[in-house]
Amino acid sequence: MLAERYDVFLIDLDGVMYVGDELLPGSREAVEALRRMGKQIYFLTNDPRYLRREFCEKLLRLGVSAQEEEFITPGWTAAHYLARHGIRRVQVIGTASLRAEFANQGIQAVTTGECQAVVVGYDEHATLTEVEQAVRQIEEGALFIATNPDLSFPGKEGRQLATGAIVQAIQAASRRIPVIIGKPYPPMFQQALHKAGNSSRTVMIGDSPDTDILGAHQCGLDAILVERTACRYPAASDYRLPNVRITTLLELFQHSSDFREWRDPGFPWPDTIEPGVTAVILNSQGEVLLVERVDNGLWGLPSGHVEKAETVTQAIVREICEETGLAVAVEKLVGVYSEPATQVFSYPSGKRTHFITLCFRCSITGGRLRADKNEVSRAAFFAVDELPANLLPMHPQWLKDALNKAAAAVIR
Repeated sequence: MLAERYDVFLIDLDGVMYVGDELLPGSREAVEALRRMGKQIYFLTNDPRYLRREFCEKLLRLGVSAQEEEFITPGWTAAHYLARHGIRRVQVIGTASLRAEFANQGIQAVTTGECQAVVVGYDEHATLTEVEQAVRQIEEGALFIATNPDLSFPGKEGRQLATGAIVQAIQAASRRIPVIIGKPYPPMFQQALHKAGNSSRTVMIGDSPDTDILGAHQCGLDAILVERTACRYPAASDYRLPNVRITTLLELFQHSSDFREWRDPGFPWPDTIEPGVTAVILNSQGEVLLVERVDNGLWGLPSGHVEKAETVTQAIVREICEETGLAVAVEKLVGVYSEPATQVFSYPSGKRTHFITLCFRCSITGGRLRADKNEVSRAAFFAVDELPANLLPMHPQWLKDALNKAAAAVIR
């Protein structure tokens, strides 16, 4: 049975243990059975509003045995994160309990003056003035931290805005990407694993594929989805696919025949998926044009994004002119490339993008070669059998496809 596969159980609260103030059927009995088996249990929640003690008191009121040390919250984890980084003055958008969590670590929540970080949690009484102040602090150098990314949650009168909605407003205005503490990001999982002694037999149990399952798999952990409405994803390598689905925690003590092993698919989970273009351009000597990227220092074929209202051919002509000063004409489509193992890129900002890239064969019609110094530091032609060693790993295949002279475009 599933309960025998693991020594440490990381269990989400709302949606797994209870909904609102009602205990879910079987959750108390399941926790008691795991404790009798000698299993370690930690409760992981993305709710930044309350102290660990308050969550513990709620479970006790509902009849579930628990200790404060078993709770891992984004507020408590954020306080430890700030303390480790020597941050002592912060602007906080959040509840009194969140501020108290910081005070427990010797961190002062300030409303005026300079601060070292802005921490965005959830507070239904947050004002636009606080949000604008947070933007100014971040623009002046304060670290931008979010307790969790959840955009909304169900309320008595419909969906209510959650932390992520406030975070996105500040992110859009400040043009900064925050450090996110809660699921599916690593800090809370790392805190739980540290408390559990980094056991290899650890599993996350949650009701959200986008936070619980994705977050666990990103940290190399198995994940069990408590699912009452069917949720499916088409790609077998989707990080949000659980190892197994159950409807109640009591199914941990039944035999499961549909368990699927989780294996790292070899690429980081992307934040967005975007269209991209690239070009193979040969000079009269048969040499190929390569550019050295500013963001990663690697050489590669000229490439870029497709902007709104552009065709893909307009995009590649524009990108080459902007980056290298050359005017080109598109001759043919070489191929369409979408394999995530080579097409998911991580940027210094932390953003990860999965590109669907169209590669074109282009000819030079004018201009003079130069590097724009913004996106590319150097641009030069190379013999196709003497390419630089620090070349983007997928580009030799794209060059080979372009030189193959096949009548049809390839799809990889």
